[in-house]
Amino acid sequence: MINEINSIADVRKWLMQFRLVVYTKDKSVDLDLMEEEVREAHETGLMEKKLFQQALLVIRREKGKLEER
Repeated sequence: MINEINSIADVRKWLMQFRLVVYTKDKSVDLDLMEEEVREAHETGLMEKKLFQQALLVIRREKGKLEER
């Protein structure tokens, strides 16, 4: 079980626990889909608040890096 999320790899590992693989060849779309899955997991009680906040922070940071390009 993942106790902390510090990178996109950690977000992917967390999602893999539920057999969710997000890969579309478009990193921006991948990040949007991951955010949607994380939000849904939190809303349904599968993801605790701390992990949810960490995951959103990581996803938003990655989105910011993409926008800088």
